[in-house]
Amino acid sequence: MPESVFDKTDRTILTILQNEGRLANVDLAERVSLSPSSCLRRTKALEAAGLIAGYRAELDRKRIGLGLTVFLSLRVNQHSRATSRLIEQELTSIPAVVACHVVSGEADFLVEAVVPDLGAYESLLLDHVLAIDAITDARSNFAIRTVLSRGSLPVDTVR
Repeated sequence: MPESVFDKTDRTILTILQNEGRLANVDLAERVSLSPSSCLRRTKALEAAGLIAGYRAELDRKRIGLGLTVFLSLRVNQHSRATSRLIEQELTSIPAVVACHVVSGEADFLVEAVVPDLGAYESLLLDHVLAIDAITDARSNFAIRTVLSRGSLPVDTVR
């Protein structure tokens, strides 16, 4: 999206929709002082530009039976684009994996996964993660308590 189109009103729309994704267009338009048709046009342009990647319901992990969050620091045996693509494909195909990052430092990948319990984690680790040939080491950190897991992006700071 051209910078001239990504203005303060667009940032306000993005901020509101991050927190209230089900807000009716009429209500959104009123909050940003636009006509409903202008607001819808802007929202559709933000979607088309990829700034709004999608809409979804946010679920309570614990209440649906996924009470254990684990962060895996993974090391690989070879650093290449091909190896990275292979690992990315394998990790993102595992349903328990909710986030996957290529990182710098001691680890090569940082993975966030959610599982019901330690038994399910053992299966995830042994049957899926360590079954990926290129992974040579996995270190696990378990979340004791989640303080924040769904932060809105600070779009007001984007210039």
